[in-house]
Amino acid sequence: MHQNSATLTHKNYWASFFKLVRWQNLVIIIFTQYMVKLFLISPEQPLLKTALEFPLFLISASTVIIAAAGYIINDYYDIKIDRVNKPQRIIIGHKIQRRVALGAHFTLNIIGIGIGLWVNLKVGIINFIAGFLLWLYSNQLKRLPLVGNTVIAALTALVVIVMAVYYQKQQMVLFTFSTFAFFITMVREIIKDMEDVKGDATFGCKTLPIVWGIRRTKNVIYIFMGILTLILLSTLFVYRNLFILYLVIFVLPSLFFLFIRLRSADTKKEYRYLSHFCKFIMLIGVLSMVLINY
Repeated sequence: MHQNSATLTHKNYWASFFKLVRWQNLVIIIFTQYMVKLFLISPEQPLLKTALEFPLFLISASTVIIAAAGYIINDYYDIKIDRVNKPQRIIIGHKIQRRVALGAHFTLNIIGIGIGLWVNLKVGIINFIAGFLLWLYSNQLKRLPLVGNTVIAALTALVVIVMAVYYQKQQMVLFTFSTFAFFITMVREIIKDMEDVKGDATFGCKTLPIVWGIRRTKNVIYIFMGILTLILLSTLFVYRNLFILYLVIFVLPSLFFLFIRLRSADTKKEYRYLSHFCKFIMLIGVLSMVLINY
């Protein structure tokens, strides 16, 4: 009986850890980088051969390890704020000890940077910069208007950029997709600030909705959405294939739907829905890579 109880506790502990590091988001990172390699960088190679490449595995592993460390340190610094914004999702200090979380953050960063350096010096440097910025974001930058949002958006774009840096192929196409990732993440991060405005205001954060108010913050989001739409429309002059058809049928209407829903949104629940919808737009953007050469 005691052994079964210990086993159950062990399983619960690891379940809490995977929840802490947002395993679903880590899967999306892996999926994105493999899609980039399979359909943008090496579309001429057999899929299985590309998928089994060891450098690709190491780059992807190091990226998700750094990201996992970032999620841990973010929750570590946000315990008090999360008691207001997301009390049901608190893990550090409740299911995982604070010192264990801090140790895990440090260890994962060392491993992620180490793997990156093993692959390539530039990849190692990118991983070091990403790890440092994730710590700085959690410690200070996320409490400043637009600064923290920009850092997270840039780090999201870096998921694609690190592939371009290592493989040195299809730079223009990869830049387009990383720009798309930057702007849709920027929109999502500001929407998340609108969702969390109560807890952020309680603990002195100076996010955009707190400094400028909800209405003016929505105007900023519309600007970013407008820039993203113009970038997507500009690809109509570059590609004339199924990729463009996919953008017109799926991506652009999704952005329009986001715009319409955001105009009327005014509750925490609605902002949470729109935040999740931004992730959906990101996913359909990644899936469009399959059609880039058709």
